[in-house]
Amino acid sequence: MQTLAQIKREGRCIISKIDGSKTLVRRLAELGMVRGKVVTVIATADSNSGLLIYFQGQRLAVSPEMAECIEVLDLGSLDDKDLVSLDSIPLKKSGVVVKLNGSKELRRRLMDMGLTRNTIVTVQQLAPLGDPVELTLRGYKLSLRKSEAANIMVKEASL
Repeated sequence: MQTLAQIKREGRCIISKIDGSKTLVRRLAELGMVRGKVVTVIATADSNSGLLIYFQGQRLAVSPEMAECIEVLDLGSLDDKDLVSLDSIPLKKSGVVVKLNGSKELRRRLMDMGLTRNTIVTVQQLAPLGDPVELTLRGYKLSLRKSEAANIMVKEASL
């Protein structure tokens, strides 16, 4: 994992964790900057200046100290070589949805349930016989059959 201050190129990132004082975490949450949100880096940090980000329709300047408290997953590093299917993710582990396979109807149904690109998904529970799988995404729980989860390609991430 890397912090927002360590990002060396412009592009999109997903917030994975915010560490820091309670007031900082609360202030960022009031802005909507919470785990799972996408942030676009417009200008990277220099040696003593902050960085410029685009978040929910507005440009924000972030100090180097604040950027050190925000852990992110760089979306530019998500490529097809390290993908695994969602049904092979271990219990209590997370991943970022990169690609949906399967028929057009299945892909549409999965997207309607909230499984879209760059969504953070956590495997919460397995049924006693291993099917279905309970997932947590976007603040709610979703159960899928293993055959459906096999069509969702994710990049494993420790979020």
